[in-house]
Amino acid sequence: MFSEYRIHPALLHLLYCLLYSAGEEVVRLQELERNTVTIHTGLTGVQSDAQILWIYGPENADIKIVNSQIIRGEIITDYDSERFRDRLQLNRNSGSLTITNISRDDSGIYKLQIITGRVLVWSFSVNVYAPVLKPVIRNQSEKRSVSLRESCSPLCSVENGKDVSLSWYEEKERISSISSSDSSERLFLPLNITNPDCSTYTCVAANPVSNQTTQLDITNVCCKAGAIVPRGLSKTLTAVLTPVGLIVALSILFVCIWKKKTKHQVCEDAELNYAEVKTKPQNSHEVNRAGVTEIQDESDLVVYSRIRKQLTISE
Repeated sequence: MFSEYRIHPALLHLLYCLLYSAGEEVVRLQELERNTVTIHTGLTGVQSDAQILWIYGPENADIKIVNSQIIRGEIITDYDSERFRDRLQLNRNSGSLTITNISRDDSGIYKLQIITGRVLVWSFSVNVYAPVLKPVIRNQSEKRSVSLRESCSPLCSVENGKDVSLSWYEEKERISSISSSDSSERLFLPLNITNPDCSTYTCVAANPVSNQTTQLDITNVCCKAGAIVPRGLSKTLTAVLTPVGLIVALSILFVCIWKKKTKHQVCEDAELNYAEVKTKPQNSHEVNRAGVTEIQDESDLVVYSRIRKQLTISE
């Protein structure tokens, strides 16, 4: 009679597998490198006599990293992996595992087995990321102009990494995005500006655990290069040009005063010309010592008149 209800061997194998994996969960964790990470099981009050086993499996290689069991009434916990030496801590009450100073090399599958009368298995996929770098914005057009619409071609870029994406936002709306599985190549994302006068544009680099934002400074990136002077250079030029300008101004003032003074002196010290005028006096007789009247020669009578001639100096 019982032969009619005999269970097929394949079904027995399936039931065994289901029993073995009872309570199994798959949890995905994303963590930032150098942090302290705890893989929580969600359990409380694990049986005191249970064996707790943690296995690490990068690239399908199972490595026993923690083995905690009761031997002759004493709890003995072995941390067997050189990779995690001094960085692991087991909580026997919950089975949770804490990893300090986690690195990207610690990414992989972590399996927890709690063994009592049966085996319960949990799986955790842990991905560890480096902090994403800050994106850089530059004008991909070498020509700059005051006309933003014609010359402004902002290009955002960032060093690529695991699951890194690069996006442009207009105000709070994402308008474009890019990512690449090839982490050896830098990510580049151009921006087509639609409303440079009224909108705020930001470039955001992100991975699952971090992000960095750079806001577009249209004036600095897109305006005419000649109008942009670096702050340090501006201070240097100011320090140099100020005394030079003062010297030039004083030189011009000195030349003007000198010219004006010279002109005034020339007018005062103009050459004096004398005109020779011959006249016939009414009484041209002169008595000499002997009482004899002599007639003086008209050609010897000369009257000099001083004439001031004003010179005109044309500048």
